[in-house]
Amino acid sequence: METVLSVQNLGKSFKDKEIIKHISFEVRKGEIMAILGPNGAGKSTTIRNIMGIMYPDAGTIAFQNHKEIPRHKIGYLPEERGLYKNVKVMDILLYLAELKDYPLKKAKERALTYLKKFDLEGKENVSVEELSKGMGQKVQFIASIIHEPELLILDEPFSGLDPVSQELFKQEIRNLAQKGTAILLSSHQMNLVEEMADRLFLIHRGQKIIYGNMDDVKTQYANFKCTIRGKNDRAVLEHLPDVQRVEQENDTSILYLSKDVQAASWLKSLPDSLTVQELSIDRISLHEIFIDIATDKNLLQEEGVVHA
Repeated sequence: METVLSVQNLGKSFKDKEIIKHISFEVRKGEIMAILGPNGAGKSTTIRNIMGIMYPDAGTIAFQNHKEIPRHKIGYLPEERGLYKNVKVMDILLYLAELKDYPLKKAKERALTYLKKFDLEGKENVSVEELSKGMGQKVQFIASIIHEPELLILDEPFSGLDPVSQELFKQEIRNLAQKGTAILLSSHQMNLVEEMADRLFLIHRGQKIIYGNMDDVKTQYANFKCTIRGKNDRAVLEHLPDVQRVEQENDTSILYLSKDVQAASWLKSLPDSLTVQELSIDRISLHEIFIDIATDKNLLQEEGVVHA
């Protein structure tokens, strides 16, 4: 798969504090690549370096064969929304398309198409300040894709959206990827990232922690957990084979299992004396992996890199 964006050994410091430390990753044509991390991990600094808003102290950022980042080929939805409030929706969309050297006639056609798709038909002559927060976010999303970018950077695109609007955004992001757009997605909504991303890059304290294909990451880092509903003694559960820790709330127990456990065999080993009203077994979620790293619980068995 063709590499659209390549970040190699990127480093950035402010005064004496090193914010990002020799990080490297790629974003490929037609994929959704998630960049994740707790607040202060270095995500925004990385994105701002890619966008040329600031410049790295070390490393390289390459966009295909261009020596400089071709901004007209990049779409960017920043976390901090920044549309001109007293400007009409269509005027701001055409203005931003013009800044990207995109044909205005085609931009207007695309704007009308997307306004209809995002339930904003008839809002083209309304000023931005008259829109709700969710409507404004839809307009800014349209602004980021109106010029048909080859690389689309989305920083918290789902923030503040109702469930219906989230589905619209998810569908359109997938459509763009299917048409070949390379997408770099940053979000704290782990359930959406886990659902959408092909690969992920998890950064903590400015350093690469996890990088690779979503399925491979889950296989390597997401150990199994078993949830049992029924009144059981915690000490009994803790002494079951391959149980690393137990969490209990009321009559529900969550058993976190060791890394290489064979789920089917382990289930057969459960004693008949257990009270089981309901039982499920699955891998821990991306959200749980994120919390583990962000809070330094060190519950994961190993840290490192899953190579894409």
